[in-house]
Amino acid sequence: MAGNKLEEMEEIEKKEDGIVEDLPPELMIKHPLQNIWTLWYYENDRTKSWEQNQKAITSFGTAEDFWSIYNHIKMASELRQGSDYSLFKEGVRPMWEDEANKRGGRWLINLDKKQRNNDLDKFWLEVLLCLIGEAFDEYSEDLCGAVVNVRAKGDKIGIWTADAGKQESVLEIGRKLKARLNLGRNVQICYQIHKDTMAKAGSVTKNTYTL
Repeated sequence: MAGNKLEEMEEIEKKEDGIVEDLPPELMIKHPLQNIWTLWYYENDRTKSWEQNQKAITSFGTAEDFWSIYNHIKMASELRQGSDYSLFKEGVRPMWEDEANKRGGRWLINLDKKQRNNDLDKFWLEVLLCLIGEAFDEYSEDLCGAVVNVRAKGDKIGIWTADAGKQESVLEIGRKLKARLNLGRNVQICYQIHKDTMAKAGSVTKNTYTL
């Protein structure tokens, strides 16, 4: 089912790019997603609070609307350093303290600076498609959203889950994520619980799982 939805979305992307012409009427109908998603943007303005800097850009509930938005915003690699994009289910804020997030954690992909030009945009788009296309099958309901952080020392992509205590779900999401991004054995992703991140001493957060 997830595969069929992603194939439909790839077909829609071709339509957006003008590759496919004279589409049959059934392809002109919008394809609803299983969830409504909200795209957020964060820019580090030191004169404002963290919450004031976090702005909801728009929400969407169809594959066509996703591509329309994606094709009209800056790529992640083009954002100013210190900025974030977040994509979360409607009603969930991209913050640890949100009711939907506070018992959860995140799978974290760390990218070095040289990967910004080659991998950042590719990985971020694939993560977005996995989220809205429900690519994690029965575990998709345990996902809250994803964040990409553009930073001087290296960029990060985090995939947030709702309940860190659901070990089977957390690990299966991590395995599917690593497979979808074609990350080999030499590339590790780690899972960090939000409460550990909030309580960390210094700059290091312990990893609960590593794949």
